[in-house]
Amino acid sequence: MKMSTVGLFVGLLLGAVLVFEGFGAMLIVALFGAIGYVAAKVMEGEIDLNHYLGNRSGRR
Repeated sequence: MKMSTVGLFVGLLLGAVLVFEGFGAMLIVALFGAIGYVAAKVMEGEIDLNHYLGNRSGRR
């Protein structure tokens, strides 16, 4: 799926949440969407968090 299509659906989803639930709910949905996106990138191996978490393989 193209990134523009994904962006379109995300925008439509956030717009619907804004209309029906309000601005606060839209921010919560956007936050969890961003967390899910990062988690998927980590699981796919496109993002390596060892730099941020520290390499614990050599430490005790």
